[in-house]
Amino acid sequence: MNILIIGGSGLIGSNINKVLSSNLNYNKITATHLSFPCNNTVYYDPLLTAPDYIENTKWNVIINTGALTNVDFCEDNIDLSYRSTVESNKKLLDLAKRDQARFIYISTDYIFDGINGPYYEQDAPNPINIYGKHKLEAERLSITYSNSLIIRVTNVYGDEIRKKNFLARIVNELNVGNTLTIDAAFDQLATPINALDVARAIDVLITDDKVGIYHLSSTDYMSRVQLLQKINQYFNNRVNIIAKSTADLNQRALRPLSAGLIASKFRQEYPNFIFSNIDDYINSINYG
Repeated sequence: MNILIIGGSGLIGSNINKVLSSNLNYNKITATHLSFPCNNTVYYDPLLTAPDYIENTKWNVIINTGALTNVDFCEDNIDLSYRSTVESNKKLLDLAKRDQARFIYISTDYIFDGINGPYYEQDAPNPINIYGKHKLEAERLSITYSNSLIIRVTNVYGDEIRKKNFLARIVNELNVGNTLTIDAAFDQLATPINALDVARAIDVLITDDKVGIYHLSSTDYMSRVQLLQKINQYFNNRVNIIAKSTADLNQRALRPLSAGLIASKFRQEYPNFIFSNIDDYINSINYG
């Protein structure tokens, strides 16, 4: 089985590469990067002509983790957001159709408006910002292909080379002795999930030839303020938390407030699958 991972140097992509590379059922795994190269990735821009190592391989699975994820930047750079999220996905979907490959698209709870979350797979999308609108359009393109799998996640954290994700960045700063002051929203609720768990779940779904839409989430449901309070329990309150409403933060893009995802479909199909939580992750860093 040949697997192509788009965005292999990012948080989700690198964890998928790590998990799938340990599965002996997969013959060849190629992970790509766009702007940040790693030792185990190759350059590939889906909007350009595919290099020979992409074009000349018959792929069995293509996983698209790539997107322009800076929500506020997307609001002011609509064309770039569209190309990065929608147009690139079109190209990758064409590649999947060429090879009749399983196509896996990583999406987000930002396709919802955040009024009545957390959300099930069957809930009606209603994005309120450019990023969410473009992710939903890419989703809808993907789901027209019968051999596609949509994975929705949000507030993803975990191990990555650049430590860009919110939780890893904060914990890393505290571990080197820094004290932080952070403005955080108390009214934006979400379901944080470890990227390693996302990768493990995708491995299971690939093995079982699943298609359709799946929400993935752990047991945590919290705001950024509550997340920082959790971190403070392990670091002697060295984060000075300035709790603010979303309105007071004056962020460029609208945010879904009561958002997050309910993974009951996945849990019903895989009742023995164990998701980790934020406590597990912090403990793994401090004591692992």
